[in-house]
Amino acid sequence: MSGSVLERHELASLRASRQVIRTYSTSFSLAARLLRGQVRDDVVSVYGLVRLADEVVDGAAEEAGIGPRRRRDVLDDLEHQALDAMVTGYSTNPIVQAFADTARRTGIEPELVRPFFASMRADLTVRWHTPESFSEYVYGSAEVVGLMCLRCFLVGHDVPAAELRRLEGGARALGSAFQKVNFLRDLGDDTQLGRRYFPGVDPAHLDVATRDVLVADVRADLARALDVVPALPGSSRAAVLATHDLFAELARRLAVTDPVDIVSGRVRVPDPVKAALVARSVVRASWAGRATWAGRATAPGRPAGRLPGSGAAA
Repeated sequence: MSGSVLERHELASLRASRQVIRTYSTSFSLAARLLRGQVRDDVVSVYGLVRLADEVVDGAAEEAGIGPRRRRDVLDDLEHQALDAMVTGYSTNPIVQAFADTARRTGIEPELVRPFFASMRADLTVRWHTPESFSEYVYGSAEVVGLMCLRCFLVGHDVPAAELRRLEGGARALGSAFQKVNFLRDLGDDTQLGRRYFPGVDPAHLDVATRDVLVADVRADLARALDVVPALPGSSRAAVLATHDLFAELARRLAVTDPVDIVSGRVRVPDPVKAALVARSVVRASWAGRATWAGRATAPGRPAGRLPGSGAAA
C-alpha cells in the first residue's frame, strides 16, 4: 500500500465511517449513494460521528448497561476528541479521525459541533421539552448537521453572501423536517423512554387535529428546503432531493395514519417505494439548477465562504 502512515490511517478511518453508514442507515445510505466524489465521503464522515454520539445516548451504550451519568462523561470525551482532532488533524478514534479530516477540508467549525453535543447531552436529562428547549434541541441535533453537510456540498464553489444565507436556511429546514418527522414516527418509542419532544403534546391523547398541526409544520420545513435545491451544486442536488422526497413520503403516510396507530406502531416507507422515490429524484435533479452553477467553480478543495454568525441559532 502506497502513501504515508498518516494517509493510511486516514483511509482506514474513512472506511470505518463507510461501514457505519452501511450498517445503521438505509434511507440515508440510499440517498448518500447519489453524492459524487469527495462530497460523498465527507458526508459519510459527518454521519459517522453523528451516529457514534447517538449510540452513546440510548443505543449500544445503554444496552451495555452504562448509566446516564457515565454516558454523559463519554459524550463529553467524544466532543473533546472531535474538537481536538479538528485542530491537530489526528485522533486514535477512526470515526473521529474521518470527521476531523472532513471538518478541516470543508470548513466545519466548532460552532457547529458544540450545539450538536449539547443536544445529545439533553437527551440524558431533559424529559419534557418547552418551546424554547425544543427549538434549541432541534437546532443542535439536526439543523447543524444540515449545515455541516452544506459545508461539504459547497467546497470548491464561490457563493455570494445572500445566496449562502438562503442555502443555510434550506439546510436547516431540511434538518428540522427530518428531526420532527422522526419524532412523530417514533412517538410511541419515545414515550416508553419517558420523553416528550413536542411541547404540550400528550402522546396518550394524540388526536387528528394535533397530528395535522405537526405534519403541517414538517411540510412547511420541507417546502423551505425544496426551494433551495436548484441552487445546490450538481454533485449534491440529487441526494438532497432524494432525502427531501423520502421525508415527504413519510410525512404523507403519517398524515393519513390514525393517531392511535402512530403511537402504538411505527409508520415506515417500504424499501421498494424508497427505491422508486430515489430513482425519480435523480431524473428530477438532472433538470434542476443547470444554469445556477454555471461559472461558479473556484479552486478545487477550497471551502466556500461563510456568513459571520451563521453557526448561531436563529
